[in-house]
Amino acid sequence: MSAQKIMNEEDAKNMGLLSEEFDKICEILNRIPNYTELSIFSVMWSEHCSYKNSIKWLKKLPKSAPHMLVEAGEENAGLVDIGDGLACAFKIESHNHPSALEPYQGAATGVGGINRDIFTMGARPIAQLNSLRFGDINLNKTQWLLKGVVKGIGDYGNSFGIPTVGGETFFDKSYNTNPLVNAFSAGIMKKGIMISATASGLGNPVFIVGSSTGKDGINGAAFASKDLTEDSVNDIPSVQVGDPFQEKLLLEATMELAKTDVLVGMQDMGAAGIICSTSEMSSAGNCGMIINLDKVPVRQKMAPFEILLSESQERMLLVIKKGKESIAKDIFNKWDLNCEQIGEVTNDKQLNFYFENTCIASIPAESLVLGGGAPVYDRDYREPEYYARYKQFNISSVLPPEDIVATAKLLITLPNIASKRWIFEQYDSMVGTVNMSTNSPSDSAVVNIKGTEKALTMTVDCNSRYVKSDPKIGCAIAVSEAARNIICSGGKPLAITNCLNFGNPYDPEVYWQFVNSILGMKLACEALNTPVTGGNVSFYNQTVLKDKAEPCFPTPTIGMIGIIEDKNNIMTLDFKNEDDMIYLLGDCHDDISCSEYLANYLHIDESPAPYFNMEKELELHKVLTSLIKDGYLQSAHDISDGGLFVNLVESGIVNDLGFDIFTNHDFRQDAYLFGESQSRVVVTISANNKNKFEKFLKNKISFTFLGKVTSGKIIIDDVDF
Repeated sequence: MSAQKIMNEEDAKNMGLLSEEFDKICEILNRIPNYTELSIFSVMWSEHCSYKNSIKWLKKLPKSAPHMLVEAGEENAGLVDIGDGLACAFKIESHNHPSALEPYQGAATGVGGINRDIFTMGARPIAQLNSLRFGDINLNKTQWLLKGVVKGIGDYGNSFGIPTVGGETFFDKSYNTNPLVNAFSAGIMKKGIMISATASGLGNPVFIVGSSTGKDGINGAAFASKDLTEDSVNDIPSVQVGDPFQEKLLLEATMELAKTDVLVGMQDMGAAGIICSTSEMSSAGNCGMIINLDKVPVRQKMAPFEILLSESQERMLLVIKKGKESIAKDIFNKWDLNCEQIGEVTNDKQLNFYFENTCIASIPAESLVLGGGAPVYDRDYREPEYYARYKQFNISSVLPPEDIVATAKLLITLPNIASKRWIFEQYDSMVGTVNMSTNSPSDSAVVNIKGTEKALTMTVDCNSRYVKSDPKIGCAIAVSEAARNIICSGGKPLAITNCLNFGNPYDPEVYWQFVNSILGMKLACEALNTPVTGGNVSFYNQTVLKDKAEPCFPTPTIGMIGIIEDKNNIMTLDFKNEDDMIYLLGDCHDDISCSEYLANYLHIDESPAPYFNMEKELELHKVLTSLIKDGYLQSAHDISDGGLFVNLVESGIVNDLGFDIFTNHDFRQDAYLFGESQSRVVVTISANNKNKFEKFLKNKISFTFLGKVTSGKIIIDDVDF
């Protein structure tokens, strides 16, 4: 063992470890760790890598179903059987803290990282989504963050050559300092050829492939596991730097290698770099490794611990069958990428890291990973005082608007409602020729599965204002809305991945939001039969200014995939023809709770989540699925942000059509038009299908005839808008 400074409890605290964690490390090693070893534990036991404050509750989520091929926690991403001998790998992850400090590279490397999670399993990425949260759009800092993030996503995704087919952007002052950047990727592979992130085989060589290693991203995992403060600008070296062209080469090289018989296992080198990939692969294979850090290709002079912890992008760790090294080297040389043997597999379950023939760290692999020796905590939580206060909101305390026309016109200009075209036009949505929903918009993205009659549908959803008001109901709504969007597109929901963005887990009120969000997700996923395949937990999404913590809205972003069995049944949201009949499916309520209208027009922040009933949601899905399959509908669009009025405008504007409807005067007009009560969908049908359509719906679901599609005018209750 090299002569390094022997660490103490104070050193551990400075690295973000607790006193009891330092004691546990000493117990595991049966000695006091040196500097490199303590640095290793500091990143691997960070929240970002160990999930030490969340794993207890994550285990309560449903993860099994007949169509699941890989369950949560087993590999880099979830894997779902989509029939025809094919499988879909998909996942969502956050890159929040890096994007808060350096928005362009933070967002760009988030895109790169999530795509590597997909192709490291042997699946070729075919589509990307993103879910973005920013602060007050009028602030200069918000505009800087927004422009940088969008350009980072566009530049990396466009250059890498994978279409960005959908997403969402949401603004609220709670994200003023700490934006959320959640990236989703999905890929397709043949069933049964998955590459596992597992090491095995005594003496098998270990290779690092891809880009050279530099000092960018060192301690990035630990940086992502602490609060953002005024001093966080000093952590900019923790932000990785991406190169999408190198990633494209790495994709093609690994896809080519996967067709050979030389691979034992492969792991993306993301958070915590070499130490994370070596420990996870070794632990999964119940083995160990000897790694020579001085054999790692580097861009600059680096200390051994820096090589270990660097999060430089576009790198993979491979275990190759002994004697097959030349095959791997030839492939990566062809693609002009590094392919260097840096070690070999051992059978002692120990990770031994050497530099210049000296052992600088020796740690049991299992002690570093989730489910192994990493600590697991059961945090205290308590209901916030605001929760009961929000429940006291009464709609009668709000006067109806004097001018409903002026209100409606202003509502559609609000940042969360207005068109995001200037954002998504920066993303290449057509590269690869798989996107089927660019010119015919649908509630979820629809992606062609070439060579089959099927299409893949996917979406990302979460209204974080709902979750703040009632985490259990709000998260159940997020899952249900994702499923509703897939149903409206003609698909069947299959499974979800999640990106759980919350504040400091040591704050009992924040942890209460987290726990109840998990319970809401569990409720909805079990009802919808959409198991959770994995994802990402991102705590510490808050800013500390002058010792005051200001958490962001709790944001459990849901990424969901579904399958459309017959591409002839793809349904879009746009009105098709003048005089088509407009119907509302689902129940109406005098409910403006948590709506854009209440929060950002009337500026009332305190109200409960909108009305939601899981049984009604399932009833709607069943009916809507039959209507689409049997060819009744011209369009389908779910009611969400902005309510019925915004829904109708969005459906009409695509083809420059309008609508002439009547509201139900049993309800307040503002609630009827702008309320966001759940489990409602607007559909259109040809006039000659009216009797058949209504007969089908009778005794199955509540429905209301609203009016007709017009050539362009908007008329409500005989008033021109």
